[in-house]
Amino acid sequence: MNAKHTSDAILKTSRGFQASRVLLCGAELDLFTLLAEKPLSAAAVAAERNAELRGVSILLDALSALGYLNKTDGHYQTEPSAVPFLSADAPESLLPIILHQGWLWQSWSRLTDIVLGKTTTSMNKTGALAKDSIESFIGAMHVIAAKKAPEVVAAIESGKARRLLDVGGGSGTYTLAFLAAVPEMRATLFDLPPVLEMARDRIHAAGVENRVSLVAGDFYKDPLPPGHDLALLSAIIHQNSQEENKALYRRVHDALESGGRIVVRDYVMSSDRTAPLEGAMFAVNMLAGTRGGSTYTYEEIADGLSAAGFHRIRLIRTQGMFSLVEGFRKD
Repeated sequence: MNAKHTSDAILKTSRGFQASRVLLCGAELDLFTLLAEKPLSAAAVAAERNAELRGVSILLDALSALGYLNKTDGHYQTEPSAVPFLSADAPESLLPIILHQGWLWQSWSRLTDIVLGKTTTSMNKTGALAKDSIESFIGAMHVIAAKKAPEVVAAIESGKARRLLDVGGGSGTYTLAFLAAVPEMRATLFDLPPVLEMARDRIHAAGVENRVSLVAGDFYKDPLPPGHDLALLSAIIHQNSQEENKALYRRVHDALESGGRIVVRDYVMSSDRTAPLEGAMFAVNMLAGTRGGSTYTYEEIADGLSAAGFHRIRLIRTQGMFSLVEGFRKD
């Protein structure tokens, strides 16, 4: 962040939410899918979405001004270059993660009261794990991880590991990446029952049902299935407090065979917590959306792993949210 501030730059940042909210509104109304195939008038869009014409007209004009729509002769159509990212029908649509950002908007809007201790929040009630948002959250996590997963798996270097435990593995993005990289590997994907249904569909589509066991449970309170030589905690620890992470590390430790390895994928912050910028902002996201979550330094992660009985702990790589820390269960 540039330390040389100007009034224009500060004001630009202060109103940055406006363009974001317009995009989120367009996504929540699924306007980009509606307008992907053919142009429609504002009146036609209002009729399709059972909305007021004034509001729809202003929103469509703003989306056009931002470049997401093209307006010609009073008709609107999704800008062709945006269709692969904003249409729900596109194979690599970003809509799931954009819709997830819409959920985050609600918790971030209470940030001042949260900092003052006037209100608290919970992922289970109003955030990512709420019943009415869990599908968009898991979909968002897949969108983020899908392109990076093969690279992350390669960096982990599974070696002789053949029994993977994917803790809180979502819809199976990393499980599938490991199985593709190591044909001899078998995996256990552990997550909440509604999430496993999404994983089941993805695993079936990949044709690897015979190599994956889906185990339902809550990693905050349930023991993890034993007998594994590699365990992955991918984008998990930031939603927990330090004490919750230490308890989770102990559960993972118990699920690993002697000499088994744990790999943590998450932000790894600098010792003063100001870098990377994305990690510092993500800590705010955890403040707004969880009761105890944050982003952690390598020293904090290593301390938790050591307390749980791991040794030979080291930082494999530093790369934003895709940073990796490993540790081994003592023989």
